[in-house]
Amino acid sequence: MVKLLNLDGREIDASSRPYVIAEIGVNHEGSLDQAKRLIDLARDGGADAAKFQSYKAGTLASRNSPSYWDTSKEPTRSQYELFKKYDSFGPDEYVQLAEHCREAGIVFVSTPFDDGAIDFLDPLMPFFKIASADLTNVPFLRKVAAKGKPVLLSTGASTLGEIDVAVEALTRAGCQDIVLLHCVLNYPTENCNAHLRMIEGLRRAYPEHIIGYSDHTLPDNAMTALVSAYLLGAVVLEKHFTHDKTLPGNDHYHAMDVADLKRFLKLSQTINELLGSTSHKAPTPTEALARKNARRSIVLATDVNVGETLNAELLTYKRPATGVSPLHWDEVIGRKVSRSLEADHVLQWEDLAQETP
Repeated sequence: MVKLLNLDGREIDASSRPYVIAEIGVNHEGSLDQAKRLIDLARDGGADAAKFQSYKAGTLASRNSPSYWDTSKEPTRSQYELFKKYDSFGPDEYVQLAEHCREAGIVFVSTPFDDGAIDFLDPLMPFFKIASADLTNVPFLRKVAAKGKPVLLSTGASTLGEIDVAVEALTRAGCQDIVLLHCVLNYPTENCNAHLRMIEGLRRAYPEHIIGYSDHTLPDNAMTALVSAYLLGAVVLEKHFTHDKTLPGNDHYHAMDVADLKRFLKLSQTINELLGSTSHKAPTPTEALARKNARRSIVLATDVNVGETLNAELLTYKRPATGVSPLHWDEVIGRKVSRSLEADHVLQWEDLAQETP
């Protein structure tokens, strides 16, 4: 059974409205003012958290690391060269961004990509996010887990066996709360490659953990990918966020903007209301009147005399359900009536003569 998870004061379980993370990443392109503007836009759109990425090119990638993204969208072919463009922020800038988030009323998060970032981000964040590419980085996972905070772990390009190892490493090192995010490491992810049914697979494989989704598909007006993921059970949702989806390169081209975010959150509120709070099938309080008046009772089809034995020809079934239910049809057949009754009488148990042993 999924346990309740607390993300900076918001309690989340499998039936919660989505916890939405606006992944600003490095779409600020090295401008602190732009980063703060994006925080404000994420807040205005209704996101729960604004997330960045904290790295230095030199500790993240070797100089001969090839690209793994669509180079028609982002032409840089070296990971090192791309990351070098956007690694200008250091601890001081992230302290300022965390303070701006606090003032704006939105949770600050940044994904660390090296040990130093884990340490300087720790006092600034209520939980950690680990990128898919570090799922197999066991010493890194242990260092994050040792901080004792919830961990959101993206599972892009991973097998269940690799996820098992990562979850065990996090748990053994002190992490008590883990969220597993389905993710596909294509930038962008074509709809045919999103494989959202894997969310159901993660729910089956890890029933004790909250499941989420980190999305890299191109957003449409219906925000179909996020809506579908939520319907499949992903309650923590992360998507890249920008102020201008037409900007070239980096992560702008597959990001949502504030209008997309607002539209999704309005949809998700309606969906959450429609889904309700439980999967257990049972009558709802609002159905009580319908159960009483729209269901049927056994009704006399003709007049019967006291002591007469009831058979199918003497009976029918009509609304309301204020008498003996047709569920008990076979129990009523062959019983005698205790008094004379008129046609259309709604049969009551007291109308039946007591059976002798």
